[in-house]
Amino acid sequence: MSEPALAPRNAFHGVIAVWIVSLVSAILLAVLLPEEIRIGWLLIAFGVIVLVSFAVQLAYGRAAGFIVRVAASVMGSLLLMGLVSIALGLAALAGTV
Repeated sequence: MSEPALAPRNAFHGVIAVWIVSLVSAILLAVLLPEEIRIGWLLIAFGVIVLVSFAVQLAYGRAAGFIVRVAASVMGSLLLMGLVSIALGLAALAGTV
C-alpha cells in the first residue's frame, strides 16, 4: 500500500515551464529563421510543445488534474506563440522584418 505524499510538488510549475519553453522557442525561431519558412517551423515547434507538455505532466506522476494541467499548458503555449506570430505579422506589414 502506498502512502500519500505529505507535501506534493506544485503541479503548476510544470505548466509555467512549458509556457517558458514555448515562448523562448517562438522568439528564437522568429529571430533565426527567414520570413518565408517561419510559420511552418512555428507549427512544428507547437507540435513539439504539445509533446513536451504531456511529458512534463506525466513526469509529475499524479493522475488527478492531468487533463486540466495538459490543457493549461497547451492553451497557454498556443496563446504565447500566437502573440509572437501576431507581432511578426504586424512587423512584416510595417516592413521592419
